[in-house]
Amino acid sequence: MKRSIIVMGCFLLASPILAQSAGEKTGVNSALGISPSTADFVKEVAISDMFEIESNKLAQAKGNAPEKTFASQMVTDHTKTSTELKGLVTSGKVKAELPTELDSSHKSKLDKLKSENGKDFSSDFDSMQVSAHKDAVSLFERYAKGGDSPDLKNWVGKNLPALKHHLEMAQKLNKSK
Repeated sequence: MKRSIIVMGCFLLASPILAQSAGEKTGVNSALGISPSTADFVKEVAISDMFEIESNKLAQAKGNAPEKTFASQMVTDHTKTSTELKGLVTSGKVKAELPTELDSSHKSKLDKLKSENGKDFSSDFDSMQVSAHKDAVSLFERYAKGGDSPDLKNWVGKNLPALKHHLEMAQKLNKSK
């Protein structure tokens, strides 16, 4: 019993540290409304942009007419934000590392879309776009409130309205079925 109390106490003391290091990956930060660290934010945004660009290129080839229109806008907008984020990091204004490839979760989603066609593709693509943009809006809002890089917060403020618009577009796409 005594050992259990000690272990539980150690876990409770470590919880804030775990929330900061693993929070974005596990959704802990989002659920608690905690701002991501700059490094986590940059990593998540870069991966999100890579996924948006690649999944929407697939939609340009496989999607129906509304999905192709949506996809064209997403490729353009997410290429722009990806380029801007890289500029902030490479200029030294933002101290973080940019990932060079998708994480396993996004790779598996992309692989699933690659293997689908027709209604199966549309159903999964549309719901993935809603989910991805909800996550992105949450991430941006939380960083805007508590992020520690003024340059990055300024960039977030400029891009958040477009992300919210993307979410609205994705929700309309998903409802049009």
